[in-house]
Amino acid sequence: MSSERDKMISALKNIVVPELRAKGFKGSFPHFRRISEDKIDLMTFQFDRYGGGFVVEAAVCSPEGVTFSWGEKVPPNKVTAHDVNDRLRLNEKNGQWFRYDVEKESENIYEEVAKEVLKHLIEAKEYWESNGKI
Repeated sequence: MSSERDKMISALKNIVVPELRAKGFKGSFPHFRRISEDKIDLMTFQFDRYGGGFVVEAAVCSPEGVTFSWGEKVPPNKVTAHDVNDRLRLNEKNGQWFRYDVEKESENIYEEVAKEVLKHLIEAKEYWESNGKI
């Protein structure tokens, strides 16, 4: 793993993850879940294999977790957004990944990008609310 990616993950853990925890999310980076009676809200961070960027995806599943068509079951405490077909990619309206490999005059591009993720959490909130009961 690159030192740039490590720095980005550190900034996300320091800035974004505390907000997720305050909203009731459990899990460890990069997968988080908030289990309620009627659904599980999911959020996953996925990094570009070539470096320099990542996406944040939100999803919703049944409170029982996910059962794939071939019978494999993923329990509520293990399910991730990647296990669900219907996902929302934050910042999708702009069609962009969150990038930390861009030239900026910022002292700390990693904190700046993590704060940008915070601004887009409202998209996930609206998505989770609109997908109500499963």
